Amino acid sequence: MTTLQEYWPFLVPLIVAQFGLMITALVHVLKHPRYKFGSRALWIPVVVLFQIIGPVVYFVFGRGEDD
Repeated sequence: MTTLQEYWPFLVPLIVAQFGLMITALVHVLKHPRYKFGSRALWIPVVVLFQIIGPVVYFVFGRGEDD
């Protein structure tokens, strides 16, 4: 149990950053109708299931032009 307590100060910021990035990407996916690659049905599971990597991949490869 002490091992978890030792890593807790490092895990909390990572968890907060992951949820913030996921929510930001998910809101963007739901608001914008066009994507560079794929569709809304593809990007929602990618953003939600692949934690930090999914939102980063969406913002690099999937995000279309802003209107």
